[in-house]
Amino acid sequence: MVTAATLRPFVSIAIPCRNEARYIGNCLASILASDYPLDRLEILVADGLSDDGTREILRTYAAGHSCITVLDNNQLSTPAALNLAIRSASGSVVIRMDAHVLYPPDYVRRLVEALEETGADNVGGVLETVPADDSPTARAIALGLSHRFGVGNSHFRTGTRERREVDTVPFGCYRRETFDRIGLFDEELIRNQDDELNFRLISRGGRILLLPEVTCRYFARRSFGQVARMYYQYGYFKPLVARKVGRVMTVRQLVPSMLIGALLASGGLGMWIPEAAAAFAFIAALYAGGVLAFAAIAAGSDLRCGIALAAVFPTLHFSYGFGFIRGIYDHLVARRIPEAREIGFSR
Repeated sequence: MVTAATLRPFVSIAIPCRNEARYIGNCLASILASDYPLDRLEILVADGLSDDGTREILRTYAAGHSCITVLDNNQLSTPAALNLAIRSASGSVVIRMDAHVLYPPDYVRRLVEALEETGADNVGGVLETVPADDSPTARAIALGLSHRFGVGNSHFRTGTRERREVDTVPFGCYRRETFDRIGLFDEELIRNQDDELNFRLISRGGRILLLPEVTCRYFARRSFGQVARMYYQYGYFKPLVARKVGRVMTVRQLVPSMLIGALLASGGLGMWIPEAAAAFAFIAALYAGGVLAFAAIAAGSDLRCGIALAAVFPTLHFSYGFGFIRGIYDHLVARRIPEAREIGFSR
């Protein structure tokens, strides 16, 4: 008997994973609670040889749910994990998901419906960034990652009131045939692989749609070190993306490195040129004022969170900026691309 449920597209969910024992169980439980029929769904977890107990959790879930398959990602990187899952996918729709996220029951259904109704080539929702724990640092990191001063005009992080075409979404929902047409994720891009693939999609006439009515809860990193490492990597791989696509995709990715460049240039010249010293003082004071003002406004009456947030903003900006500058040298000057194990895989 043909029912409405059996007419729905078969969906393959691709999850890259490594050492996510803290999050992967709740992530899978939230997907299994979906109102999308589970017999029209497969969950492909590409695990990068986890050694923190993640494998045991995955085995337990896979044993209890036939829709879950665990794949071994021997290359350890996110794009290799995604490509492994996509090559194994049986669905006509592929949704890229993340282990650090909890998904509401209507998440899959809303994405699939939007993909069919709008004719877009990739649809995604807005991240509700939540703290990894209740410490002031974790609360501040979550605030910083969803604040315009921290991440610029990244609408999937800061939110939007209406559907809009964008250059990328965090966890895309694609037709399987899209990958046949434009290719898979670039495995040289340990970070920012979504940006490059989505640029490739747009450059070939595709459309990417951000849906404000679709949200998921993203658990931010819990420490300054984790955030600094992640944003250094984001910055580091942006020049490689620019090299591959032939241009810088957005102005916002240049701002942190421009700030660092301005401070270094004016500070260095300021030892000999008074005007340069004055420029350094002005830039530094303006930036520090912005950090303190936005931290105070965003944190409100939470003083400890506000103090931590005043450190989160520079951590985001300077980690990204220094990574970008190093990436310019490695990717554009030396033409060097590191292995995944050199830079570390932390998804």
